[in-house]
Amino acid sequence: MAWIVYILECTDGSLYTGITNDLDQRMEAHATGKGAKYTKRRGPFRVRYTEQYDTKGAALQREAAIKSLKRPAKVALISAIRIQASDI
Repeated sequence: MAWIVYILECTDGSLYTGITNDLDQRMEAHATGKGAKYTKRRGPFRVRYTEQYDTKGAALQREAAIKSLKRPAKVALISAIRIQASDI
């Protein structure tokens, strides 16, 4: 089972980082106010970044690392992926 680390951009411009093994189901939970206390009143959301891991432990470690970053570093991470994707 693959685990996904994701970053959401909330309607207020804030960024939320989480993990899941089913991104569609997790987004539905966020959209209905059942995903996380932080996102309950901050929708709608836009998935800005994802990474995939083979184990939950690895995903949790990466989530913690991303959460420890300051906003400019998170924005750079999101932007770097977008630039790479446009180069393909």
